[in-house]
Formats: sequence, structure tokens, C-alpha cells
Amino acid sequence: MSSDNVMRAVTLKEFGGQEVLTVEEVARPEPLPTEVLVRVHAAGVNPVDWKTREGQGMAGLQKFPLILGWDVSGVVEKVGFGVTTLAPGDEVYGMPWFPRAASAYAEYVTAPARQWARKPATLDHVHAAAVPLAALTAWQIVVDTVHVQPGQRVLITAAAGGVGHFAVQFARHLGAHVIATASAGRHTWLKELGAEETVDYTTTRFEEAVSDVDVVIDLVGDAHDNTSTRSLKVLRPGGLLVSVPGGVSPELAAAAEAAGARVTGYLVEPDGPALTMIAGLIDAGEVSVEVAGTFPLERAAEAHARGEEGRTRGKLVLTVTD
Repeated sequence: MSSDNVMRAVTLKEFGGQEVLTVEEVARPEPLPTEVLVRVHAAGVNPVDWKTREGQGMAGLQKFPLILGWDVSGVVEKVGFGVTTLAPGDEVYGMPWFPRAASAYAEYVTAPARQWARKPATLDHVHAAAVPLAALTAWQIVVDTVHVQPGQRVLITAAAGGVGHFAVQFARHLGAHVIATASAGRHTWLKELGAEETVDYTTTRFEEAVSDVDVVIDLVGDAHDNTSTRSLKVLRPGGLLVSVPGGVSPELAAAAEAAGARVTGYLVEPDGPALTMIAGLIDAGEVSVEVAGTFPLERAAEAHARGEEGRTRGKLVLTVTD
């Protein structure tokens, strides 16, 4: 157990493989005015975490020593001057500071009060920590970027992953006809989440099985098998491709123009109000949260190794405080 001014955290002093992640005692942060100090019960693990650890992802915005992680579920410990929306003892969840360091792989974090939301009442901290980054990514794409309309045909690649399984549910909630790519073993589950069609990417090229799509939410990117560029083939004229990993290269932009399609990149932002709406959907039973596995803080490197295999259904979570 930490004393009042120190805490355990997973730190790295250089970019590299999983071995650069070490648990150390570091200074506990103090909330500035308008910030809250949150005792972390669980921290979600996301692809951006291991990409940043390797020197990619959001690495260019970070400073050493670095504490990774952006997904938090925990309890407010202390509030800074001026905070009126939260109080000590409140259970909250959030994705603070992104893309700057939030330092979630630790026992405590500080962040602006309005980047947090009340934790979904029906979820424990482990499942709540699996929500913010993935669900906000899916929500901000489906709701704010695409403006999904009832009856639209929406193709979602990597639909069984953290972002994907939320995107399927949000698009379906808004009345879209959802087509999901995933390995065959995930198809029954994805249909339970709301996918109307599924494509086994391991045996079928989705562009040979799918057509006349209004929107593609590509969570794979061109770095793997030219997935974004191939996605253009399934779009209706004027359709929209949201290319999430890697954004829009000049080559992809040119290919979209030639195909008569629109294309945009996307990066998630902290969004307390959206997390409040997402919590409402979760508590109403409209949206479910999938946790693929949990690891204690000391085994963060194992969590990264598991995630980097690219086979997880849903999210991986670090357990920090009982």
C-alpha cells in the first residue's frame, strides 16, 4: 500500500519491447485547480499503449520517465479548487488527457474533472476500465464523424476487437445494417451484438462478399493487407471511409478520389459527456462490454504480449486496487 506521497506505477525510461515496462514507486500526483485525484482500481490496455511503448503511436508527445495508459476506472480521492461536479468517494471512469500522457498504469491519476464521468452503475471497475478509449473511439466515429442514419449499410473491420465490438453496437443502436469482419469463431457473438452480416476475413476477401456500403469503419488500416484501400471497393459512390489506424496517406486520399468516395482519418478525444451517454446505454442493457482477460499491474508486460498477438475478443485490463 502506498503512503500519502508515493505510489506504484508501471514506468518506462526508453522505448522498446515489453521488457522496458517496470513497476516502481513514484511520486503521487496532486490535483491542480479544476482537477481531481482518482484512485485507480483498474486500467484498460489498448493498442496505442504498446505502439507508444515501441516508439510509435503517441510516442512523439511523451516524455521520460513515462507511465503508459489512458483508460481508468476508480474512485475520486481528492478534488482541486473549483470542482463542483465530483466529490471524494464518487466512482468515475474516463480517458483523460489523450493524446498527452494520462499515466493510467498507476495507483493514482489526476485529470480535469470534466474529462471524467460517473462509472456505469451496472459494471465493476474491471469492465468499466475496458470502456473509455475503445467506446469513445467508436462513439465519436459512429455518432459525431459518420452521423450514422437508420438503414445505412456500415462495414466494420476488426469488429471483434475493443473498438470494433462497441462500433457494432452503437451503429446497430442507431438503426444501421451492420456488416462485421472477424474470424469465424466470433461470428455468433457479433450477431448477438447486432451485426446482420459477418465475413470471415481468414477465408474471404470482404470486397468479394460485400458491396453497396454507405460507410466503412476500418480498424485495421493499410499497413495490414491494404485494408483501407481495399475498403474503397465496397463503397457506394459518395460513400465514406473512416481509416482509423495510420490515418489517410496521400496514396489513400488519391485512391478515394479516383473511386468517387470520401475518406477521413480520426483520433479519439477526451469526452466526459459522451461517456455519460455511453454509461446510460450500458446501464439500460443496450450495450455490453467484453473483457478478454485481466492482469495485475506487475504483469503489464504480459498484458502487452497478449494484446500484441491481435487475437483478443474485447479488451484487456490491468487490476490495480482491490
